[in-house]
Amino acid sequence: MIPFSVLDLAPIVAGGDAAQAFRNTLDLARHVESLGYRRFWLAEHHNMSGIGSSATAVLIGHVAGGTSTIRVGSGGVMLPNHAPLVVAEQFGTLASLYPGRIDLGLGRAPGTDQRTARALRREMTMSAETFPQDVLELQGYFAPAAPGQAVRAVPGAGLDVPIWLLGSSLFSAQLAASLGMPFAFASHFAPDYLMAAIDMYRGQFRPSAAWPKPHVMLGINVFAADSDDEAQRLFLSLQQQFINLRRGQPGPLRAPSDCDPADWSEAERAGVAHALACAVVGSPETVRQGLADFIADTGADELMVTGQIHDHAARLRSFEIVAEAREQLAGTPRPFAF
Repeated sequence: MIPFSVLDLAPIVAGGDAAQAFRNTLDLARHVESLGYRRFWLAEHHNMSGIGSSATAVLIGHVAGGTSTIRVGSGGVMLPNHAPLVVAEQFGTLASLYPGRIDLGLGRAPGTDQRTARALRREMTMSAETFPQDVLELQGYFAPAAPGQAVRAVPGAGLDVPIWLLGSSLFSAQLAASLGMPFAFASHFAPDYLMAAIDMYRGQFRPSAAWPKPHVMLGINVFAADSDDEAQRLFLSLQQQFINLRRGQPGPLRAPSDCDPADWSEAERAGVAHALACAVVGSPETVRQGLADFIADTGADELMVTGQIHDHAARLRSFEIVAEAREQLAGTPRPFAF
């Protein structure tokens, strides 16, 4: 069976705060580590009151320091918001503290609205248009320092920090293929170009020293519970969050009891159903079959599972059910949970 990994946004729930979100994130990371997940990634977003993972590198350090074996990384760092040298220093520091456990996933969107993007960059000299050059510059900082090199990442130079490209269109798929890098597609919220991006990436992949073969990781929403009805109830929180965002009313993650589908217009229903088309919602058997179908349809090399569930205990249980489904699909016993 292919590896399963986890994407987290440190969700800030209604009635909670960032401190609670960070405690829950670390607890979730420890939980999925015990269940045999390969990676735990955190996503950079800004000016969103329901997402706590804005200082992504800091939170990665918190999670890596509180776990022992699972790989921890970014899904991703939005490179247009940062100087490549600063990113290299941050992740060089993380890799020095937690050797062999740090991943660096890169995106080319700002991860926020345009006004906040301008506040982040201060100077509008960096943009998505320079993304390929910035990726190459960042790779250079992790290469062994050359004699006479004027600017070095300290720490960073010579360290093994796998760099992934993230995307929701064909641009990053093509760039990852041309550079021989692993590719993660954001099918969990932007499924339109899923199959086209996979085909382009695999068809144009040029082997590199680090990655002789293409490697595709796909995002998928999973809301698992002991019954289909309960899973659908949990799913309401994410659906409501997407609708609120499109209404221009972002906020903390609401409890399902505070989400009223009767208040959603037909256009909103259609929009959220389209954006969240790559979602498996249901009981253990429903989830097992849904994951099997998704893997068979896409040929994914790895899954990045995400689930914005308001109740923390229900969230932990959801990832347990996913791990059980993974092991059923693989035909192997479940790792001991401790």
